[in-house]
Amino acid sequence: MKKIAMFAAAAAMGLGLAACDSAAENNMEDQADAVEDQADATADAMTEGDVSEATEEKADAIEDAGEAKADAMEDAADDMDADPQ
Repeated sequence: MKKIAMFAAAAAMGLGLAACDSAAENNMEDQADAVEDQADATADAMTEGDVSEATEEKADAIEDAGEAKADAMEDAADDMDADPQ
């Protein structure tokens, strides 16, 4: 029962924080998610079937680059609402 209560409290707190974001910030975060999803899909497509170690390394690099770009976009989105307008 305690786990359910803790989960519900965490979910409510997360929703409360999400409500503080502006529409522009939410839009940029959605774009960041799309960038990361696209990088993951590209890497997954590269590694279907029997692939070489070099291909695996390239796929990992694509995933890492997509994640880094998405993280930078999310950081920029977080900074959008931090600046007074």
